[in-house]
Parts: sequence; structure tokens; C-alpha cells
Amino acid sequence: MNLPYAESYKIKMVESIKRSTKAERLEWIKNADYNLFNLRSNQVYVDLLTDSGTGAMSDKQWSAMMLGDESYAGASSYYKLKNAVKDILGFEYFLPTHQGRAAENVLFSTLVKAGDIVPGNSHFDTTKGHIEFRKAKAIDCTIDEAFNTTIQHDFKGNINLNRLETVLQDNSADKIPFIIVTVTCNSSGGQPVSMQNMKEVYQLAQEYKIRVIFDSARFAENAYFIKQREAGYADKSIKEIVKEMFSYADGMTMSSKKDAIVNMGGFIALREEKVFKEATVYNIMFEGFISYGGMSGRDMNALAQGLDEGTEFDVLDNRIQQVAYLGTKLKEYGVPVQEPFGGHAIFVDAKRFLSHLPKEEFLAQTLGVELFIEGGIRAVEIGAILADRDPETRENRYPELELLRLAIPRRTYTNNHMDYVAAAIKNVYDRRLEIKSGLKIMEEAPIMRHFTVKLDRI
Repeated sequence: MNLPYAESYKIKMVESIKRSTKAERLEWIKNADYNLFNLRSNQVYVDLLTDSGTGAMSDKQWSAMMLGDESYAGASSYYKLKNAVKDILGFEYFLPTHQGRAAENVLFSTLVKAGDIVPGNSHFDTTKGHIEFRKAKAIDCTIDEAFNTTIQHDFKGNINLNRLETVLQDNSADKIPFIIVTVTCNSSGGQPVSMQNMKEVYQLAQEYKIRVIFDSARFAENAYFIKQREAGYADKSIKEIVKEMFSYADGMTMSSKKDAIVNMGGFIALREEKVFKEATVYNIMFEGFISYGGMSGRDMNALAQGLDEGTEFDVLDNRIQQVAYLGTKLKEYGVPVQEPFGGHAIFVDAKRFLSHLPKEEFLAQTLGVELFIEGGIRAVEIGAILADRDPETRENRYPELELLRLAIPRRTYTNNHMDYVAAAIKNVYDRRLEIKSGLKIMEEAPIMRHFTVKLDRI
């Protein structure tokens, strides 16, 4: 018989988690103003809010931390990380930052100005926030297939080249500081971008003399999907695929808390020395000296090791198979999800789940609240609350996709936990018509409101 699947790691340490009662959870979510970010971690049984910084580091990463050089300038840990970035990703110039949105802040401060346009594939929340904070505009050029959760398409993160070229033709190059390609594309459901699409975007950008920047938080997962799905890559290693991917970019931002499997950290990597020198000014202002950028030496050591581990097939295969395990369970229960399954999360289609409620009642957030009440599971809304208000009209934006993201931390939960999550979602799905109304906003911040919004039941 064929041997069954098993993880390529064993567990060395465990952390206790506490069960709660439904009555407790009803009280807790009310006190949290129906905002899942406001819950305390000890009120959550299975935490799928994010896979960012929540994974379990390896023994080699913990060992590397003990060798961290905490010198303010010129630490050996900086050079270890710099060499890892060059060897694995192929970039000459590098700036550490404390996390991904900090990398965006530094780079966008360097390149983006009021009135600019930044086309890309379904910009994530912090990316769009940093663009709009600078009075610039993000234009989504994702392929149409991404917005139909029932369509099977291997690379739903792809950019529509015709739509992108129209943007490039209709605007002068000095108004487009870069094209941003998010790999994998989080907002469309953790969907990958094909190598062919990256290549074609880069070639088009070169014609118009415009940079291409990769938002690279889950670049290794993207490489895994290329290996599994794209012709000509089955026999290539993840590291070989990664090297080719980044050959089609002029720079990148990285939240290392995802595919580098660390609790904190990020960086910028670039090919242009001029942009690098300009960015160092902002890095020193916002983050710290250029050889630590808000990171301790021990964290840089763990990150360098994590980049190496995170680009190995077995690590990615374990991780993505667990995501697919949960997705398969939910499909068996009839729960509508984005297909094919993403790399880091399962995205539940809240529009199809709660089709009897109007979009103005924030369907994904409503579903997230119900899931917490049902089983103590914390997920995150990728929908109208996250989409924020239009900066000019101040009207709510209602995106084509209204999703509840179940982001699975790396090497943290077992498949027994996935069975529990699937059963809880099934229970909510079975009683979905009993959910008679959604939520309304009581208080919100002017930008990136989803982190601190206060809500109430209608």
C-alpha cells in the first residue's frame, strides 16, 4: 500500500490553549465591540487571525538566535542576512526593517508622491493604505477569474496584461512610480502568480520604463505553486524557481513573518543603487541604522535561517497540504470557499455563505463573529470593512470578493485542529438562515479602519 502523508518535522515543545463556553464567548465578543482584533489571545481556542509572525520556529532558528550579534552598527547578523537575501533572492542592495508595512513605509516614502498611480494585483490593506496615505491611487489589474470563487484557475493572482497596458498608456511614466505584484496575492484568496505572467509584466514595464516591485511576503508559497502547476518547473527546486521569479523584479518588500517563519522582521531589497541610497535616509528616520533597521541581531539570524528553510520543498509541502486539508473538509460540508485553495489560508465566500443578508451589513465580519461564538475560532475579514472608504467620496467600498480568511500559522496546529475548525464552520453554515442581521459601524479610524473599528449588531 502507499504510505500515508506525514509531516516532515516532530514537535519539541507545546503550549496549552484553553477552551471556553459559548456564554463566555458571547460576552467577550460584545465587549470587544465585535472586532476580532480586540479579543485577548487567551479568549481564543484556535487562532487563524493571521499567519504573520505566528508560526513555530525550528530548532536551527532558535540556535541561530543564540548567536545574534547585537552591535549597533556592522553586526555579523546583518551580513548573514544580507548574504542570504543576495544568495536566495538575487538582490545586491538590502535594508532591514522591523516588518513588512515598515518596508512599505520606507520604500513608498522614497518613490510615491501625491497624484501618483500604482497598478497591481489586488493590493493588500497596508499596501493600499500607504499608497492612499500619500494621496496616490491604487489600481487593481487582477484577472477577472480571481473574483469568481467557483472558477478553477491555477493562477488567480495573475495581472490582466491588457488592463495593465491601458493604465500605462493612459498615464505618463512619471506618474507611475512602479507596478506592484503581490506573490501570492492575499486579497484574492492567497492565489499565486504564474512565472509567465511575471515575465510578461516585467517585459511590459520595461517597454514603458517603469519599475516592478514584488510584495513578497509569501513568495516561497508562490514558487511552490509554480512547481506544482506550471509547465517546465516540476523538476526545478524551489530555490531555482525563486531566483527566476525575482529576476523579473527591480525590487521587493518583505514581511518576513510569513514565509521566513519568524515572529518579527522585514526588509527591502533593490537593484538600483540610487533608490537604495534615497531609501536609507527614510530607513534611518523611521526604523534605525541601515545595518539593523529595527531588528535585533538575534532576529536577523533567525530570519536568515528562515529564508533558507522556507524555500525548501518539504517545509512548503507540509504547510500547503494542511491548508488544502481544511479546504477539502469544508468543501465536503458544502461550505463555499475560494477555489483553488490558497497557499496560506482558506477563504470562505461570505457572499455565498450569507446570501440572504445585504452587503451593507458586512457579511464577512458577521460570519467571523458567528464563528468565534460557535467555536472560539478567530479569523479575519477580507471584505468591505478592510476595503475602507473611498478617499474622495468617503463612501464605503464594497469589493467584488467578501471573504473570511482562515490563515493557518506554520507548524503550529495539527490536523485535529483543522477538523475542529471545519466542524465549527459547518455548524454555522447549517444554521446560517437563523442569522437574521449583520453588523453596523459605530466608530472607525480614517484609514485602515479594520484594525480598530467598533461595531454593533443591527
